[in-house]
Amino acid sequence: MNASPSLNPPIATAPRKPSWRFLCSHPAHLIALGFGSGLSPVAPGTVGTLWAWVAFAVLQPHMNDLRWALLIGIGTLVGWWACTVAARHLAVADPSPVVWDEILAFWLVLWLVTPASFWAQLWAFALFRAFDAAKPGPVAWADKLYKLKRGMPIGWAQGFGILFDDFVAALCALLAIALWRFL
Repeated sequence: MNASPSLNPPIATAPRKPSWRFLCSHPAHLIALGFGSGLSPVAPGTVGTLWAWVAFAVLQPHMNDLRWALLIGIGTLVGWWACTVAARHLAVADPSPVVWDEILAFWLVLWLVTPASFWAQLWAFALFRAFDAAKPGPVAWADKLYKLKRGMPIGWAQGFGILFDDFVAALCALLAIALWRFL
């Protein structure tokens, strides 16, 4: 029995650069590329994280802990699919325009530090971006865990890996914040 093409898309033959046309061509692209924030020509991960911060501020008055947990949990499952599809269509195992991982991970950070002032949220933003970009220790381990050897097909493990290292970066940022608050 063959899987649906949208659930198991073919691998592109050569890496592609995403465009607005690519973004709108499949619902997974729209999600994975952070509703367009991942198309930024400069620092798409940072732009995606900023988009997450703005979206968090808009959603926060309508949310409680259960709603945040459901949004992040369901967002992770949908994101796993979306990131896998987008990576396969872009022919890159962890493409930089895919920013859904930053969005979910930063929502997790903000949810767990809220209530927090603008400056505390800015500090959380800086910590998360530092851990995500520099990939120290456990973040580097998580980033390498699902990497492919050259020529191997992009699969569900790589889609999960796109999300996983950002969740580890979020955990590291949260631990740093907790340590700072403790001291």
